[in-house]
Amino acid sequence: MIMWLIISAAGGFIFGIVIYYVVKVILETKNVQLNKGKAVRILDEAKKEAERIQIQGELKAREFKEKAKTDMERELRDKQRGSSRIETRLQNREDSIDRKYESLERREADLARKEKDFTSKEKIISEREKELDLIIEDARKKIENIAGMSQESAKSELINLIEDEAKLEAAKKLKQIEDEFQQSSEKKARDIIALAIQRYAGQYTSEKTIFVVNLPSDDMKGRIIGRDGRNIRSIESRTGVDIIIDDTPETAVISSLNPIRREIARLALESLIADGRIHPARIEEVVADVENQIEKEIQKAGEEAVFDVGAHNMHPELVKLVGKLKYRTSFSQNILSHSIEVAFICGILASEIGFDQKLARRAGLLHDIGKALDHEVEGSHVDIGEEVVRKYREPQAVVEAVAKAHDPQPQAILPILVQAADAISAARPGARRETYEAYVKRLEDIESIAGTFRGVDKCYAIQAGRELRVIVESSQVNDEEGVLLSHEIAKKIEKEVAYPGQVKITVIREVRATAYAN
Repeated sequence: MIMWLIISAAGGFIFGIVIYYVVKVILETKNVQLNKGKAVRILDEAKKEAERIQIQGELKAREFKEKAKTDMERELRDKQRGSSRIETRLQNREDSIDRKYESLERREADLARKEKDFTSKEKIISEREKELDLIIEDARKKIENIAGMSQESAKSELINLIEDEAKLEAAKKLKQIEDEFQQSSEKKARDIIALAIQRYAGQYTSEKTIFVVNLPSDDMKGRIIGRDGRNIRSIESRTGVDIIIDDTPETAVISSLNPIRREIARLALESLIADGRIHPARIEEVVADVENQIEKEIQKAGEEAVFDVGAHNMHPELVKLVGKLKYRTSFSQNILSHSIEVAFICGILASEIGFDQKLARRAGLLHDIGKALDHEVEGSHVDIGEEVVRKYREPQAVVEAVAKAHDPQPQAILPILVQAADAISAARPGARRETYEAYVKRLEDIESIAGTFRGVDKCYAIQAGRELRVIVESSQVNDEEGVLLSHEIAKKIEKEVAYPGQVKITVIREVRATAYAN
């Protein structure tokens, strides 16, 4: 029974396996059939799509062919029209060239005809020139015989005549130029200078080479002199001045050309008189204290001047030299006051013409800086000043202005401004003084120089020598020659006479005609 059950189970299992494989084969067969159907359908669709794409391609190809044909026909028509236009232009140009060629042929014929005429005329002119040469030679001989002059003498006379005429024309032209220049510039220059003078008014301080110290009593003279003159010798040797004590009551005179030494001696002597203790040791101590005080005064004066002018960032040693100008004078004019005045005037002039005011004021302040050392260093104050400002690295424009401060023909604007401001400051009334003898001598020199010229009748120096009136003979000097005469006199005065500011030369020519009716 069990065996049969086992056999039955094995048989069922085998039957199941067989049925499984049969079903699997059937299913696979159906799937193949289905896939074949799908493949047939896909193939049919692909054929239809290919036919459709082929039809569209054929349509596009026909459209492209039609379009290309149309474009080609249009381009061909355009080229044909362009060729027609080119042919027309070429034809017109050919016609124009033909016309020009015909015109050139006509001109060539005219030129050939004119050349023949010119040749014949040239022969005629050549013959006439020969005839004229003979006539001129004959006339020259006749003129020489009549005038009694050779050809060379006549040439010399003609050259002299031409030179006189040229000078006359030059004088006329010079007068015309001067008149035009004065009309356009004199008023402006006068306004600028007047404005500069009005906007700055400096103080005038008179300086001397001696100083008088008042003594409390005549007994003080003996104490100042000391035993065997040791005190006065100590003061003089320590300060470098001369102390004069004479019969003038209660007075001691300090004399020195060096204003700084004179000031030190004055302060030291006044301090000794006030203290009452006068002996060599005390003199040495007081003079040393006064020297330190003067050193501080110089530094302070320099700093104040630099601050007032606005010349910042200046080297300390240069500031000190500016302060030393406080104790220097020129024609009795204090140099520091003069330099400050020149700086302000120079700045005002610069502002009127649109130049750098700060640079102009700086150059004006330093234009006489060499005078602070000219009694200690060899050379003119201009050369010393140029070396000093260059040493302390001042701007190149300032160095040039200092170097050209007294150049008669400066080229740059800044030296011209400095010279103008210097002349204004020095020439204003009361700025400088000179001795009576030097003043009279200067006027006589100016008048005598003007009197040496031809045609001068009288000459007068007026306005303290700042103007010269020259009266000329009207029969010897005409109006144009008067212009040249004024310039020649000015040049000679510039060369031979030393004077502050400038001298105006005015030539006066007068013609008078008198008749009497009876």
